[in-house]
Amino acid sequence: MSDTRPTDVIPAPAVPRIPVRGGGTFPVRRIYCVGRNFADHAREMGASAPASKAERGTPVFFMKPADAVVTTGTVPYPPATADLHHEVELVVAIGFDAPSGVLPPEQALALVFGYTVGLDLTRRDLQAAAKAKGLPWDTAKGFDHSAPVAELVPAADAGELRPRRLSLQVNGQLRQQAPLSDLIWDVAEILHELSKLYALRAGDLVFMGTPAGVAALRPGDRFEADLEGVATLRGQVAA
Repeated sequence: MSDTRPTDVIPAPAVPRIPVRGGGTFPVRRIYCVGRNFADHAREMGASAPASKAERGTPVFFMKPADAVVTTGTVPYPPATADLHHEVELVVAIGFDAPSGVLPPEQALALVFGYTVGLDLTRRDLQAAAKAKGLPWDTAKGFDHSAPVAELVPAADAGELRPRRLSLQVNGQLRQQAPLSDLIWDVAEILHELSKLYALRAGDLVFMGTPAGVAALRPGDRFEADLEGVATLRGQVAA
């Protein structure tokens, strides 16, 4: 029987993959990101922070392309910016397709394959210019090499996350740190909220938001991002 499938007219791009502790790789489908998910960072960016769960409103979401993932630790300094900023984040990897409809929070963690630490790199000058004009800031977030991550750790090996600390050092100096208990929206709540907007699928990543202390990275800077007791990302900004 002849093969009637259409032939690609260009070579198919490679699927971005993240190494998994213990063996294998995780193919990346989409990257969702959460904005203003730590109150101290929301305030440092000039936004209000909720005083209680009842005042949270709805989470802020944006996206990065899947091929923004960097697993080598080497991050090229991006074009069109003079103000590249680091944002250290918990990264959640989805291992199963969500059922149709809105995902109940109590079922959300069953979809999680694993966790790691990553950086949501941001062209802050482009973001500020877009905000000032009331425009979308996709170019500030969704650029090449903007999502460096450490190896993925299966959820069963990571254990309880809430008491663990998220931190970032640049050139040996501590820049960011906070316990994950400070998240405004926890993992289950974020997956629930995302499911109202998108069909969550195996291969999706969720960057959960950053604490205060975001600042500039320069060519040659070395960084070490850590999710306490789970994963560490070491790398350098290349010229």
